[in-house]
Amino acid sequence: MDGFAAVDFELARQVLQRGIAALFLVAFVSSLNQFRPLLGERGLLPAPELLAWAAANPSRAKLLRPTLFRRVRYTDRRLVALCAAGIVVAALLVAGIPQLGPPWLPMLAFLALWLGYMSITSIGQTFYGFGWEMLLLEAGFLAAFLGSDSQPPPTAVIVLMWWLVFRLEFGAGMIKIRGGREWRDLTALMYHHETQPMPGPLSRQAHLLPTWFHRGEVLGNHFAQLIVPWFLFAPILGLWIPGPWPAVVGNLAAAVVIATQLWLVLTGNFAWLNWATIVLAFSAVSVPGSGERMPDAAPFGGIPPYWVVVTGVVALGYVVLSVPAARNLFSRRQLMNASFNRWQLANAYGAFGTVTKERIEYVVEGTTDADPDTAEWREYAFKGKPGDLHRIPRQFAPYHLRLDWLMWFLPLGRSLEDWFTAFLVRLLEADAATLRMLHHDPFGGAPPRWVRVVSYRYRFTTRAEHRVSGAVWFRDRRHVLVQPLGFGNARDPDR
Repeated sequence: MDGFAAVDFELARQVLQRGIAALFLVAFVSSLNQFRPLLGERGLLPAPELLAWAAANPSRAKLLRPTLFRRVRYTDRRLVALCAAGIVVAALLVAGIPQLGPPWLPMLAFLALWLGYMSITSIGQTFYGFGWEMLLLEAGFLAAFLGSDSQPPPTAVIVLMWWLVFRLEFGAGMIKIRGGREWRDLTALMYHHETQPMPGPLSRQAHLLPTWFHRGEVLGNHFAQLIVPWFLFAPILGLWIPGPWPAVVGNLAAAVVIATQLWLVLTGNFAWLNWATIVLAFSAVSVPGSGERMPDAAPFGGIPPYWVVVTGVVALGYVVLSVPAARNLFSRRQLMNASFNRWQLANAYGAFGTVTKERIEYVVEGTTDADPDTAEWREYAFKGKPGDLHRIPRQFAPYHLRLDWLMWFLPLGRSLEDWFTAFLVRLLEADAATLRMLHHDPFGGAPPRWVRVVSYRYRFTTRAEHRVSGAVWFRDRRHVLVQPLGFGNARDPDR
């Protein structure tokens, strides 16, 4: 690494560009499959209504993030076209085709992904209110300035990637230290594998590990998030300290981050959060001789002068934008997953400042019987969230099941949200698009007469319980949360 060209970070650039593009591809596929039933013209929270409100309230609409749909009227067909274009551009970047041209070509491709996906998240409301949406957008913006294969990656942009990983990891670590007591008394992971939003195939095995292991997990988490991120910047010392040690320290720091994230990949389903962190951590991986070294006399290490100017302006702009995020890291009232500007750059990140101690699931049931008091009720099964006691949780990440995630948040709120009421109405209508988001419709596409919601407490079965019953989960019934609901809420069999 020299002042302008990060000549030993060619592997890092390849992983960053292709990995971030792959995550954009997953994000656009997720939106293509889910946006319309959730937020489309007949969605649970219709985006056209939000845009109409924004047009009628221009002063308050400034809170709305930039979106192409402020200029072009939203339709489901245009949403599909945007997602399809995003998938194509992302696939080209994964294949490395734009990177074969001049540096401005991959820049335009990544900025197109950034603007296109921001146009979706900006009108995505609660279904897109996750920290990894901001993370992907910021990563995509920075990836736009990594250049192409014709010259080394710019040092300034590689350092900005380190700064992103630092905010992501150190911010998450500080949120935990300032959050629930369970992170300070080392008990958080005794609950988290069981109560996390969407467990994976190995979550039960992880939960059943001994107490000493869970305490070690928390200590390892604190080490990886509070101490290791500082050493991501070690390669900068190579500008003044000869020898391999600055690069070695940076590689080791990246390896720790990657290893801890892989453990989270194995034990949960956090959409693309963990995969994005893994990809971004590769920004600190240097391989001597991995990039084509330019002659010592080559200006700016072989980077075109105009590209030095472009990346320099981006770096200076990021310094200014990063001031609120830097202050936030050391604030007693630290914000989690917050943006300080409309373009969602230089954000604050963090997750799970507190860990829930028990798992409450809302189970949606329906019946075709006329009298709900004597009816036989059958359950709707979701793709990711727990339901059937014998069903082993599946691995979905990095794909994001937005409906299932929002179902996990419902018991944490004080009241049911509007989208959930709309969801129950769609079930009464046997809406095909809504039913496709589920794992199983017990009525085979026919409308039920009534639906209701029952609250249960779930926990993983012990090894002894599993040997007897073969069940993965145990649950005990709490109460009927939503009384039988039908059209008109009338018990009329001829409704």
